[in-house]
Amino acid sequence: MKRKFATLMALSLAVGTLTACGSKTDTTVPAESTTAAATSRASSESTEGTTTGPASAEGRQEITFWHYMSEDKEGKFVKQAVEEFNNSQNEIYVTAEYLPRKELMKQYTIGVVSGELPDCGMVDNPDHNSYASMGVFEDITDLYNSWPEANFMEGSINSCYYEGKLYGLPWGNNCLGLFYNREMLDAAGVKVPTTWSELEDACEKLTTDTVKGLAISAIGSEEGTFQYMPWLLSSGGSVTDLTSEGSKESMSFLYKLIDKGYISRECVNWTQADAEKQFASGQAAMMINGPWQFSGLEEDAPGLDYRVAKVPKADNGKYASVLGGENVAICAGANVDASWKFLTWITSKEKSQEICKSIGRFSPRSDVDIQVMFADDPLNSVFAEVMPSAQSRGPSPDWPEISTAIYTAQQEVFTGQKDVETAMADAQAKIDKLNAQ
Repeated sequence: MKRKFATLMALSLAVGTLTACGSKTDTTVPAESTTAAATSRASSESTEGTTTGPASAEGRQEITFWHYMSEDKEGKFVKQAVEEFNNSQNEIYVTAEYLPRKELMKQYTIGVVSGELPDCGMVDNPDHNSYASMGVFEDITDLYNSWPEANFMEGSINSCYYEGKLYGLPWGNNCLGLFYNREMLDAAGVKVPTTWSELEDACEKLTTDTVKGLAISAIGSEEGTFQYMPWLLSSGGSVTDLTSEGSKESMSFLYKLIDKGYISRECVNWTQADAEKQFASGQAAMMINGPWQFSGLEEDAPGLDYRVAKVPKADNGKYASVLGGENVAICAGANVDASWKFLTWITSKEKSQEICKSIGRFSPRSDVDIQVMFADDPLNSVFAEVMPSAQSRGPSPDWPEISTAIYTAQQEVFTGQKDVETAMADAQAKIDKLNAQ
């Protein structure tokens, strides 16, 4: 409770600052995007003793759904799904509103103080705990326990729990794999690496004056942490013990590949999209990335002959991958009943398969056999095999701060500011301080 109170106090002080800085952001968000939910809520509150939203011209309850999927890519499929839901019944009308991810996250933090939240919305799964702890989302534990179709993979549903209560549902998952240029590997006589030693040997043979053996994203953001996690987990390391031998071994191994010139030092500035550009242009023979890059590769290098394999495992470790993707949740004070009907519709078995396939995600449902779905797909089948064992980041309300400590340590090591021992010890000290609060 102390941490939640402190967080809300900080948010209250920050509202003015965040609002004042809004005009300086790179992306302009229409005023109606951030106020529609408040208008809807105000109308709803005028009806005493009910949780129903205002009636539309068609006599329906209106609710708002926020998402951050780009309108020229995945967003068009979100729009299609919402339109299908609206056409499937006459009780509820959903308005989907797109906000760039950073803006959406900012509006959640502002809204929990001001009360201006949508009825339901999307959240990146590692951030779910943090927003639940702030009071952004409704507790749906009882609704979930009484839902006959509740059937999700453990790692996916765990990302929605906070302090034993459920605050959302998994919507779409992804994870990481090793993309490799078949032509380059064949020309160098290299087999697809399965272990760290094999990966290092492969990188040595594949690296030339113009080509790096491997491209990764080690940028100072959640993307950098996300890309580092498979190495950490495979070595037996843990985000709760960054000073363990396994944790330090994982960081040392990646730094060695950079130091030997097998991975570009520019990786500290690369997003995962940047890594895709390196691979697509032939400047990297392999890369660590996810299935959301398939469409980019099709546009950037339509004739590229590539395949996907599991991220190589530590020589004495196991294969590991980390859970990515989105959850959906009902916001505090929302029209719970209408929002629940919509969210359970888009996360149902049938719709989960359709929507996830269209947006480049994997269904988080246990009753959807994604391995059978992609049995004849040499690219997606690898991710389908890895997905059930992919581990979530956290879950923890402190994940944003934990992630910052991790990617900061990675940046410090990769740029030569600190050695592995010091950087990992400093990161662990930051995490220990969070745990002591």
